Amino acid sequence: MKVRQRNRRELLREGAALLLGAPALMGAAGPSDLRVGQLDTGGGWNTRPTALRRLLWEVGQRTSIEVDLEPRPVQATGPDLFRYPFLYWSGAGAFPSLSEEAVRRLRRHLTYGGTLLIDNADAEPGGTFDTGVRRELARILPRQPLANIANDHVIFKTFYLVDHQAGRILRVPYLEGITIEKRYAVVYSQNDLGGAWARDAFGRWEHEVTPGGERQREMAFRLGINLMMYALCLDYKDDLVHLPFILKRRQ
Repeated sequence: MKVRQRNRRELLREGAALLLGAPALMGAAGPSDLRVGQLDTGGGWNTRPTALRRLLWEVGQRTSIEVDLEPRPVQATGPDLFRYPFLYWSGAGAFPSLSEEAVRRLRRHLTYGGTLLIDNADAEPGGTFDTGVRRELARILPRQPLANIANDHVIFKTFYLVDHQAGRILRVPYLEGITIEKRYAVVYSQNDLGGAWARDAFGRWEHEVTPGGERQREMAFRLGINLMMYALCLDYKDDLVHLPFILKRRQ
């Protein structure tokens, strides 16, 4: 049996203490297992304002995770960065370069156990948001370049078995990521996951999902749930003992 990984909050607590020279901030997190911070980098950083809330609602309904349903805007230089082990960075278009302090703090966050999901909502792949993301990641983690995530990685089977890509539009057939000590600290989607998750106050989906329609939207939710489960649990479901339970969720 694998030795269980250290609690993600404990690692971030240590990171906060080292960075700030003060007692850990994570202790004030409250009863939720999962609290998400939406990274504000300037520019078009909040292109899908209802998306993350809807995904968190689905996480709470479908899993046993206690979820804080309100994602909080967070800046890399802000005092509350280390309160959020899971960061979501969505955007479209160009955004300003991060300050050296922001780069240093994000590096510390990711190194000490944090997870960053980047979601590209540009109209086309390879646009200005993509250019900016690659530029800043090369500063934050210069020794760990983005690489394609294998389709059989545990990310695709932590809760649901997801065997193909998902999002508002299928632009690239893979996720990219950056590993730190064999875990994916950064996951990058160019398929606009948030566009598939977004739902307005009247219960209407905000964006059409193409080319796969509602099945593709459902896969986007399943992938989002898997990513959050992975951030909390890492690779525990890589053990074959869980395979029958995963296969039940394939339908």
